[in-house]
Amino acid sequence: MEIIDAIILGIVQGLTEFLPVSSSGHLELGKAILGDNSVPEESLLFTVVLHFATALSTMVVFRKDILDLIKGALKFKWNDDLQFISKIAISMIPAVIVGLFFEEQLEALFSGNILLVGCMLIVTAILLYLADKAKDTNKKVSFSNAFVIGISQAIAMLPGISRSGATISTSVLLGNDKTKAARFSFLMVVPLIFGKIAKDVLSGDLTYDSGNFTTLSIGFVAAFVAGLFACTWMIALVKQSKLSYFAIYCALVGIVAIVISMLY
Repeated sequence: MEIIDAIILGIVQGLTEFLPVSSSGHLELGKAILGDNSVPEESLLFTVVLHFATALSTMVVFRKDILDLIKGALKFKWNDDLQFISKIAISMIPAVIVGLFFEEQLEALFSGNILLVGCMLIVTAILLYLADKAKDTNKKVSFSNAFVIGISQAIAMLPGISRSGATISTSVLLGNDKTKAARFSFLMVVPLIFGKIAKDVLSGDLTYDSGNFTTLSIGFVAAFVAGLFACTWMIALVKQSKLSYFAIYCALVGIVAIVISMLY
């Protein structure tokens, strides 16, 4: 993989991990356009590095929230912080089940299936449009909401379904405050990303070639910087009810992907 490709894919991952346009779908489209011919193990390592970068950027943006949650949990009282952590744990259940028992089926979908990506991007567009029209509230995410949002996160493991788009939209459609919905969406994915990274590392499927260090490092930095920007920007966009712009974008990209898949 060339350095310029690493920069492009890193920026794509960093932006689309937070912006509701599907990072997995765009990575598949990006690899197809750039002609990524990496062997599966090399491609997997690069993907893991990019996801680690975006998880780290989330932690930087929400560093105060994370520290407050840790401090609150260490009081060992059923306070708001411990309840929030419990809700995140509940939201992880559906994705963990899907990841553990349907991993092979999921991986089979990540093989340049542009038609699927296009269709799922249109589904994402519909969700974003509906969420953008929802009324503003002050409601915070409940325990039952957390599980339903977790189901959306599990469904978003499909290429083309935006994780942030699906979880934020689901939360908003359940009547939750838009800013609280975005905060919950971004924080709930951090433990899942680190869990997936740990699983990939322990599986022994990752192969590292010292000759790829520069490419991996540049991809990491690109994804991290883009992630910082996108995460901060997305919080403001959700608050200002501007998700419809992304709905239009996802619909257009989805249509283009479907047309390309039919032509080729």
